[in-house]
Amino acid sequence: MNIPFAQALEDGDLCAIQSAPKADFHRHAFFGTRIENVERWLGYPLERPALPMHGLQAMDDYAARVLGPHISSREAFEFTAAAAIGDAIEDGVRCLEMSFDVRSASHFESGFAEFATTIRNLTERFRDRIDLRPELGIPREMVGDSEMVRRIHAGIECGVFPSIDLYADENACSVDAVIPIYRNASSAGMKLKAHVGEFGGAERVRETAGALELDEIQHGIAAAESPGVMRWLSENRIRLHVCPSSNVMLGAVDSLSSHPIRVLFDHGVEVTVNTDDPMIFGQSVSQEYLNLFEAGVFSAKELDEIRAASIEERT
Repeated sequence: MNIPFAQALEDGDLCAIQSAPKADFHRHAFFGTRIENVERWLGYPLERPALPMHGLQAMDDYAARVLGPHISSREAFEFTAAAAIGDAIEDGVRCLEMSFDVRSASHFESGFAEFATTIRNLTERFRDRIDLRPELGIPREMVGDSEMVRRIHAGIECGVFPSIDLYADENACSVDAVIPIYRNASSAGMKLKAHVGEFGGAERVRETAGALELDEIQHGIAAAESPGVMRWLSENRIRLHVCPSSNVMLGAVDSLSSHPIRVLFDHGVEVTVNTDDPMIFGQSVSQEYLNLFEAGVFSAKELDEIRAASIEERT
């Protein structure tokens, strides 16, 4: 017998929570699977991150020192991507928007075309079990690299990626430098997303979303500092894809119980619950929902409403 999602949360029944259909709109393929899967694939253990970390730089340092030497190859790319999709399926995720970093194309001898074909094949391989929507991932620090920009435009034009995402240090490039890329992506019919407001302020959320004409925002939690920005997001139906554990473990939020997702929700901003980087933070979408309930951020009924809204097609 299927247990209703709200009841499963109240019972603390993770298996029942996993059985309910849900979405994950904010996951990075490079760190998209659990570290235990990588260890089994490698055949030896890896050092775990010291959590909480202090900002993105601490996470990047750990990843470069511990993870990068083991997962920076074509074989590792194919394994981690497929394992991430498998994890999502086991967790009841029906729709997965997962970003594939343009830098990963360097692992393919034939270049970007082979990279794109591999991602297209992944989508087809799992089509009957999950709606995988590959996302073209752009690190901000690569926007000034002419070769990377060429890859980005190739990704926009290849037809494999329904959406585009910009991430990494919010100060690594100006918004103006990205506008031509986003105009091309918009012309190609792609959904426009970007990381903003994880560590920056509320006005940066509005400025970035306005300049790039974003459809959705990854994180965006700083908007909770400003009723005006929250009202603007609500009026423009710009949805925020929030990753609670990531925000806490990187020090953007003091604790889960004080997470601003509650303030955003109360001000009419549409929010979803997502994983970000399971290899680093060790949380599934189901665990994120349970964590929010146990921390008293939302009632079980409210979380069920957020879950149900996330898997409905927006009109």
